[in-house]
Amino acid sequence: MPASSLLHIEFDTTETDFAAILVARSKQGVCAILLGDSVADLYTDLAQRFPKAQLQNNTQGLAALLKNLTNFLENPQTPLNFRLDIQGSAFQQQVWSVLRSIPVGHTLSYTDVAELLHKPSAVRAVANACAANPLALAIPCHRILRADGSISGYRWGVERKRELLAREQLACS
Repeated sequence: MPASSLLHIEFDTTETDFAAILVARSKQGVCAILLGDSVADLYTDLAQRFPKAQLQNNTQGLAALLKNLTNFLENPQTPLNFRLDIQGSAFQQQVWSVLRSIPVGHTLSYTDVAELLHKPSAVRAVANACAANPLALAIPCHRILRADGSISGYRWGVERKRELLAREQLACS
């Protein structure tokens, strides 16, 4: 494959007291927002998600995006002002669309999402779509709870999910 036909993705990282954060952008928009314990782990995750892409660090070009994300972490009422390049199956895209409609400070259950999609038996598939979400914070899968209201797994860590929900509750009070 000629180099000109490779997908080009620029990325940058920062470390906060909440998490290491990696943001990646294609020509279409932000294609990944990853959270984790180390920048090295996030880079490995990005490379695995986009194995055929040319990855290029662009600290200057992505500084405003990272600032927007860290501002959101400090104040969850901060709008995320960037275009998204959302890649996923048709079902994942439907789930992620529902998640993006959940207001800050509110939650739904996996069952609620399945019912909103008129697929009440697809609860496990909804959970799998949440786990596959490549756009932490922008697609707020942290706002999804078990049917009994308890916090369940979170791709970026259950403690981070608990913290995000607490920050959102505080911002809305």
